[in-house]
Amino acid sequence: MVPLSWYLALSAALFTIGVAGVLVQRNVISIFMCIELMLNSVNLTLVAFSRFLNQSTGQLFVFIVMAVAAAEAAVGLAIIISVFRNRETLSVDEESLLKL
Repeated sequence: MVPLSWYLALSAALFTIGVAGVLVQRNVISIFMCIELMLNSVNLTLVAFSRFLNQSTGQLFVFIVMAVAAAEAAVGLAIIISVFRNRETLSVDEESLLKL
């Protein structure tokens, strides 16, 4: 059986890669994928603790997080497509649509 610490280390590594990707990337699609990677690392942590504690509460939270992530993906991609059609760029540096 794999110890809990290995799951938590993998989850921390995935979350760190996601945060680094959000901070470094300049493409909206890449940033979006890094956010999804962070959500999946949190799901891995919830499932690991759920399995370690022999409770199904963590798995229920994972189901809720996955439902929210699916809605976020649909809305996020719709916004990205709308911005691309209007501005013809996906670069964060060139986009000033949300500035005041």
